Amino acid sequence: MEYATSVTNDFTPALTFKHYQSRPAQALIDLSALRHNLQRARQAAPTQRIMAVIKANAYGHGSITVAHCLAHAGVDALAVACIEEALELRAAGIALPIVLLEGFFHPDELLLIAQQHLQIVLHSPQQIDALMRTKVPRPLSVWLKLDSGMHRLGLFLDELHSSWQRLKAVPEKVSHIRLMTHLACADERNNNYTEQQCQAFYRRLNNLEAECSIANSAGILGWQCSHAAWGRPGIMLYGASPFCNTQGFEENLKPVMHLRSALISIKHYQVGDSIGYGAAWRCPESMPVGIVAIGYGDGYPRHAPTGTPVWLNGQRVPLIGRVSMDMLAVDLRPLTHAQVGDPVELWGAGVAIDEVARLAGTITYELLTQISPRVPRIPF
Repeated sequence: MEYATSVTNDFTPALTFKHYQSRPAQALIDLSALRHNLQRARQAAPTQRIMAVIKANAYGHGSITVAHCLAHAGVDALAVACIEEALELRAAGIALPIVLLEGFFHPDELLLIAQQHLQIVLHSPQQIDALMRTKVPRPLSVWLKLDSGMHRLGLFLDELHSSWQRLKAVPEKVSHIRLMTHLACADERNNNYTEQQCQAFYRRLNNLEAECSIANSAGILGWQCSHAAWGRPGIMLYGASPFCNTQGFEENLKPVMHLRSALISIKHYQVGDSIGYGAAWRCPESMPVGIVAIGYGDGYPRHAPTGTPVWLNGQRVPLIGRVSMDMLAVDLRPLTHAQVGDPVELWGAGVAIDEVARLAGTITYELLTQISPRVPRIPF
């Protein structure tokens, strides 16, 4: 514990605390696993340059820590959602190319984008119009995003050549033009829609000479047709599977986040005693119940059902009852020797986050990005 003392006007001592942590809930960030997963992306698509996606605070892992690790590991560029995320990285000393995946939201951003040497995605004619009307201090590197079938953001395919010509005509505003698209169904290995998207994208290129980016994590690992000059690994970097029917370890990925806490109470209850809100679960026999200091206020999913496993003393034990804001209950019948203070892993090496997400009826992306700021991220 670090603290500094000060004195108020009425001479009442005051304490200002720094880095004080009382609750045992924490997210340990395994940087060696991050580097392993990056290497997995390189092995799966060895001809591609790597644009590592670290938007949403690096999927909840801590964007600055992750960016420094990836920079030292030699990635070629980083991708974020917006300029706020990029400026945080620049302020932390990250000098790599940074791509704004949603481009700019207002022309006023373009001055700062140019000053900070950021790259922008242009996904609409309105953005191109705004760029044409705005004076910039230096030419920008841009990515034209095409809608090859995702039908979310992107220029229509038949707008490619006219947009390309408009941008090529203003070298004082645009220095480099690259192309990208996004895959809608790459997480389904048996769905040929990904091949259709790739074919539609390539057909529109004709003789345009441009670096392209198609593959997300699922494309990198599962779809050779999506491998182009640049790959954009996201969820796979953090050790979760990008596919809907596998877990990370099955794709030779290692978990980066180990969400942990500890037992803070153990009590013995009788048959029929209810546990937690709504008396939703009752003891089938006389049994020990442990309380873990973590809940949906920390980002653990409230809808994780009874039976969702946690890792305690080298063994899986089931969650019981409803998850509370700050706590959850576990069945300790498999571990009658457990003690208050024993560490508990909610996901990581012992329990795959993919499994927790499936049981909670959600996806790993949501679980990772919902980890609360009150849970410290501790790199190791």
